[in-house]
Amino acid sequence: MAALLPSSEHRRILIISDPVYAAAPLNTMLVRHGMWADSRAASDLMATQGAAEHTALLLLDPALDASLCAPWEQSGILQVVRWDLALAPDSLAEKILLHLRILSAAPVRPGLPDKDTLQINYHHMLSHSPDPVILLHAQELAIIDSNQHARRLFGMTETELLQSHFPALCPSVQTDGVSTAQRLKICQQTHAGSTPQRCKLTMLGNQNQPLDCDVAMVPVTVDGHALLHVRIVDISAGRLAEELREGKNQLLEMIASGVPLNTTLDRLMLLIESQAPPVLCTIMLVGEDGVTLQAFSAPSMPAEYMASIDGLAAGPGVGSCGTAVFRKQNVVVSDIMTDPLWAPYKEIPAKFGLRACWATPIMASPNTVLGSFAMYYREPRSPTEADQSLIAAATQIARIAINSTRREAELQRHREHLEVLVQERTAQLQHAKEEAEHANEELTVALENLSMTQEELVRRDKLAALGALVAGVAHELNTPIGNCLIMASSMSERTAHLRAELVNGLRRSTLDTYLQQASDADAVVLRNLNRAAQLVASFKRIAVDSDNAQRERYLFADVLKHIRPVVECKLKQHGITLIENIETGLILDGYPGPLGQALENLLDNCVVHAFKGRNEGTIQFSAQRNGNDEIVLTIEDNGIGIPEASLPRIYDPFFTTQLGAGGSGLGLYRTHNIITGLLGGRIDVQSSPLGTRFTIHLPLAAPN
Repeated sequence: MAALLPSSEHRRILIISDPVYAAAPLNTMLVRHGMWADSRAASDLMATQGAAEHTALLLLDPALDASLCAPWEQSGILQVVRWDLALAPDSLAEKILLHLRILSAAPVRPGLPDKDTLQINYHHMLSHSPDPVILLHAQELAIIDSNQHARRLFGMTETELLQSHFPALCPSVQTDGVSTAQRLKICQQTHAGSTPQRCKLTMLGNQNQPLDCDVAMVPVTVDGHALLHVRIVDISAGRLAEELREGKNQLLEMIASGVPLNTTLDRLMLLIESQAPPVLCTIMLVGEDGVTLQAFSAPSMPAEYMASIDGLAAGPGVGSCGTAVFRKQNVVVSDIMTDPLWAPYKEIPAKFGLRACWATPIMASPNTVLGSFAMYYREPRSPTEADQSLIAAATQIARIAINSTRREAELQRHREHLEVLVQERTAQLQHAKEEAEHANEELTVALENLSMTQEELVRRDKLAALGALVAGVAHELNTPIGNCLIMASSMSERTAHLRAELVNGLRRSTLDTYLQQASDADAVVLRNLNRAAQLVASFKRIAVDSDNAQRERYLFADVLKHIRPVVECKLKQHGITLIENIETGLILDGYPGPLGQALENLLDNCVVHAFKGRNEGTIQFSAQRNGNDEIVLTIEDNGIGIPEASLPRIYDPFFTTQLGAGGSGLGLYRTHNIITGLLGGRIDVQSSPLGTRFTIHLPLAAPN
């Protein structure tokens, strides 16, 4: 029956659906007949332009809305059908081929059973076998039934297989030189006694490629007819898969070893070509401008062809590779001579007999294209599922190789740049070193001068401090000693006067007056001498002598217990309340006596200075552990505060704001020496018109 195709150029089956129909399994069945399926989304109305030019049949999904179908139906395609796309790929392919009259309906063989007259259980078993299975007539070797796996293996529809004989599925001569007819005859003779027989046969796959197959023939009898149940296992697929796996491992080792990129990619192209002969593979790289294509690897492609496409700029209609790089998606051109993407360039591949080209972008990231991988054939064809798996494997290895090479090149540039920077930095450091040495010499001289100046200043400061101390001591002692001298001089004059009166006779009243004056003078002298003695004792306590202080481990609470009676007596006399917040169990290692003296001085200072002119007030005293190695003591009053001008001098010896009121100005000076010297702590003060706060930080163990 004549085919309905308008011309030999109309080989496309255009499938319109939503979502887009996966055409790869269908192409496996159509490729034997020079046909290919192309699927589009119903909403892709731009594709309706020129759709009729190469299309033999428009297949619409019945589920589509009529408004979406109308533009496609009006595109000029001669044959339009609405078929259920849920059909199995082989069933849909058979329906297409029968509709286009490329196939004729399977003939009915008189006297032989067909698939409809077979026992239902046997046919059901055959259909659901996991391996390719066909059922033969034992004598004629005519194919009576087949399952889906067999149809996919040979790329033939059920109707085609039912019109064939088993020898037609094999080349005329086997790989060992024995004819297929002779090999089958040997197999038939071997199992003449109804014994299952296994044999190795070379058969022809869905693209007429040779397949090494393990064939098991089992004789069966159905309705009195001698049949053969033939199970076919494609062992070439396993061999090719193993070769592909081993080849990929070798390529990854080459990449890790730093083999040049062109050598690695040439090996990759040869590996893919060995998996799907007679394919020709190429890789083009994108230049630094992101547009120019560089012919990089094509070990089996004519060099003249690669030279003719080298340097093309990627764009929306620049063949398969240029368009794939531009779109960042796969581009399948099943027939270069009729596809508009190749219109400006089709004479170039035609010169070398190239008819199909499938290109895939090699992506470094979703927005960065490294190049393109392409598969060429010398006849029009579309990719099958196996082809798509090879494309995915090739682009993955190519991406790894190109990325690795570019990263290594980038690292090399960084290393070279780093070496330059190191050299420059070394020179700068050497210059800086020389300048530093020169500056160091100058600093050494300056330091020597500074040291001498410092020693001189220290000597002067010591002398000044000693002078100030002597002046202070002299000032403090001058008053009581001066008073004693005055009284002694006065009594000396009165004694001389009394002695003169003894010559003329001493009256009792004169003696009584003298005795009263002597008694008053004794009281004044005694009082001033006691004052002088107290001052001397106070001066002796200025320098804390650690040799005289007893070091021990002690409870802080014991220090407070020792000074509390004296402090509470003074506080009660002035109407002052003491609020304590003392953490229990505080243990220190140091000098409890000097610490008690320092705290007593601080509390005395509050009593004397903070509440001047007031008969009430509050002092808050707290002691808390701060971390693991120190305690913090706080003494805070709500008195009148310390004048801002006086704060810098409160620790100076003999400084007091109560001059003439009995204060020596040595209390805070002694406290500061004890805290910062003997006990190894520090003392801070904050003051305002609302009160003064002393904060003491003490280590748990005083320095040795």
